[in-house]
Amino acid sequence: MTKAASISWRLLRLVLGILTVVLLVLGFYSFMKSDKELQELADGRLAQNARTLQVLIENGADASLANNGRHRIIVPSSSDVPNVRTYQAEVGFQVYDQSGDLLLSTMNLAALPPVRAGEVGYTNVQQDHHRWRLFTQPADASHLIIRTGERNDSRRDIVRALWIEHGAPLLFVLPLLAVLMRWAIKHGLSPLQQLADLLSKREPGSRAPVQLDKPPRELQPVVEALNAQLKALEDALERERRFSADVAHELRTPISSAMVNIDNAEATLDGGDARKAMDGARDSLAKLARRVEQLLALARIESAAGDMRPVDLVTLAGNVIEELASTIASSNVDMSVGFCAEHVWVQGHEAALGALLRNLIENALRHIPSGGQVQVAISEDGAGALIDVIDDGEGIPLERREAVFARFHREAGSLGEGYGLGLSIVQRAARLHNANVELLDSPFGRGLRVQVRIPQQRV
Repeated sequence: MTKAASISWRLLRLVLGILTVVLLVLGFYSFMKSDKELQELADGRLAQNARTLQVLIENGADASLANNGRHRIIVPSSSDVPNVRTYQAEVGFQVYDQSGDLLLSTMNLAALPPVRAGEVGYTNVQQDHHRWRLFTQPADASHLIIRTGERNDSRRDIVRALWIEHGAPLLFVLPLLAVLMRWAIKHGLSPLQQLADLLSKREPGSRAPVQLDKPPRELQPVVEALNAQLKALEDALERERRFSADVAHELRTPISSAMVNIDNAEATLDGGDARKAMDGARDSLAKLARRVEQLLALARIESAAGDMRPVDLVTLAGNVIEELASTIASSNVDMSVGFCAEHVWVQGHEAALGALLRNLIENALRHIPSGGQVQVAISEDGAGALIDVIDDGEGIPLERREAVFARFHREAGSLGEGYGLGLSIVQRAARLHNANVELLDSPFGRGLRVQVRIPQQRV
């Protein structure tokens, strides 16, 4: 498996690559600009030399030359300094009379073609292996034509020397720059290494948030998101651990009771005792089924995810009451329902809201004596939808109402076989919907009123 490149090396390659491209572009632009300016400077120097020579001739510096065009004078153009390049052989001049006869010339320009009629300004001429840049100054008061010249290769050598002089240091600086950038990038990314070290040393199950010493602004959202994910993960693991503990706690007793009753039935020879033992085993298994149902409901609520959907609380309440019809009938209570409208819609999870309603009604049935009354009401106001389940049982004292939401909590005066999970399921389903659960006094004068307010989003 190929080892992935580190971020620091990626950044270093990217920065060096960009820097190299930028330097190459700037270098090319600088070379072209310098070459253009040097050409213009050299051309200006040729013109200036021609005019200077013309002025010298006009002012008698060489009057005999101006009056005698029959003699051709050749000026040596070689260097007098051995092994030293003085560029003397690469520059020169010529003087012509008006008829085009050469009067005076440096040796290196003597073989050039003569001035053409009307030739003025700059021209390029190829002679032997060299290309010459020439400037022709037209005849003036002296009636002489002045031509100055310079070899192009000397100009290129000057540009090349300038480029090497300014560009070579950059080639030597780049490796040093790479080392310094490597250090700077590594130092800049040190908070990432610090974060990795903290995560590698983090104890499993720890709920302490990850904290960096003065984290950079760009890394703060990462740390916050990571802490949120770690908290969600720890919450999920805690739910799993808690659910496993709940299952072990709640299933141990009915399973053991059923096994004891079955063993008793097998051991006895009396038919009546055997039937009694089997009835006890059947009751234990019924309790086991009820506990499994509640534990699964709790697990479904805790693992509920995904988008919420429109749920009609009126229809849902009718379905739950119909499902509990046999339980209601056997409880010998007066069940009444009241709906403010034909439909009351909320955004939610139908299974979780069904578990909430089912457990509220079952709790009410469990805490009232025979002949009592239970009322289920669905209504809505400007703040949201309301679910009210009211009974006329013993109720819960105000100071103990907060405790009843804990798992496996059972009030001492409760009737029937409860497992202490009902209101815990209600509370968890409410939290899933950002709903509020309140335990209030019953309007019947005694008993309890459980009110759930679900923030309503219009469907």
